[in-house]
Amino acid sequence: MGYARPIFTAVLAGALIFGQAAVAQQDVRVAAVAEFIDGNVRPWLGDPAILNAFIAQNAAHAGLDQAEIDALDAHWRGELSRADRPVIEALLSNPLSLYLKGRQRAAEGVITEIFVMDNRGLNVGQSDITSDYWQGDEAKWLESFGGRALHVEEPERDESTQLMQSQASLPIRDPATGAVIGAITVGVDLDAL
Repeated sequence: MGYARPIFTAVLAGALIFGQAAVAQQDVRVAAVAEFIDGNVRPWLGDPAILNAFIAQNAAHAGLDQAEIDALDAHWRGELSRADRPVIEALLSNPLSLYLKGRQRAAEGVITEIFVMDNRGLNVGQSDITSDYWQGDEAKWLESFGGRALHVEEPERDESTQLMQSQASLPIRDPATGAVIGAITVGVDLDAL
């Protein structure tokens, strides 16, 4: 019985130290992602290629209700498993998507993906295919479109590429009014930082 208390104390102390180390490592990763985003992504968020695409799609989607958004998302998901994918191919080849692909290439492997979402959470442009068209129910859109300066998700190892990556999302603002008009999500390869 006399040994139980010191062993418990040692185990508890070890757990606290390990927990603090894990939190510190997480904080370092978040800080590295935030620094990369600030220096390498924020500078081009006001580019007319991005802003004009948002303005056009926000106007086009202004009248959509949730049932219509769900139908668009279901159609997108259905196309993922088909060879004929006109909606997906149209989005991947639009001028904004081509611009984003160029930005991804210019990052020389640090950026794993980029996609931008309108004021409804629907994709406007993307560098690669996403698993769904509507992001409006996910933290990446909810946090960033809600005005949070930067939302960095927990790092994950991508199953197909084996890259340790994190997604960083931030709002896109109308430069004239400051109003949030959409959001961007950037996948960052943590091993490349």
